[in-house]
Amino acid sequence: MIAIIDYGAGNLASVAKAMQHLGQECLVTAQAADVLRADRVIIPGVGNFKATEPLSNGSLGPAIRTALTSKPALGICLGLQWMFTGSDEAPELHGLRLFEGMCTRFSDHVKSPHVGWNQIEIDRRSRLLRGVPSGSYVYFTHSYRAPLCRETVATCTYEERFTAAAERDNLFGLQFHPEKSGEVGMQILENFCAL
Repeated sequence: MIAIIDYGAGNLASVAKAMQHLGQECLVTAQAADVLRADRVIIPGVGNFKATEPLSNGSLGPAIRTALTSKPALGICLGLQWMFTGSDEAPELHGLRLFEGMCTRFSDHVKSPHVGWNQIEIDRRSRLLRGVPSGSYVYFTHSYRAPLCRETVATCTYEERFTAAAERDNLFGLQFHPEKSGEVGMQILENFCAL
C-alpha cells in the first residue's frame, strides 16, 4: 500500500488517481499509523513552504522520518523542496536536510511561477527515471526551485539550471508533477511503484 501524505498542501486527488490508474493500492492519509504500515510513501505538495510545518512539527513528523529511513519515499514539488535544508520562502522553517542546499525563488527577470511543460536533462543513471529519455517534457508549476546537489539526477533550465529530480538510496524527489506529465510521468510513477 502507498501512503499519500495529506498535510493540507497537496494535489492529493491527482496523485491518487494516477496511482489507481497504475493499479496501485493507495491511501490519502494524515494518520501516523498509516504512514508506518505503508510499503511506500508519497509526499505531494503545492503551495508555500510554510505548509510543510505540520510535516516537521506535527504528529506526522516522527512517522514520516521513520518511513524515510526504511521505505521508498517520493517527494513531489513542495515535497521535494522539504527534503532540502530549507527554502528562502520561509527561512524560519527547516527542511529535512536529506539533500543539501536552500530552495530559492526565480528572479524577476523571468515569468514566475514557472508553469507548464519544460524539458529535463538526465545527468546520470537513475532508478526513478529508468526508461525516460533525456529531453523529455514534464509539467512544472513552482516559484521556488530546488538547488543542484550531489543527489541531482536530472535538471531543468529555466533562468538557470536547477534540480528536476534527486535520488539517493530509498529517497526520491521531483520538482515537477509526474501525475500531470502524461506518459512520461506515468512511467516515472510506475518505476517508483516497482522499487
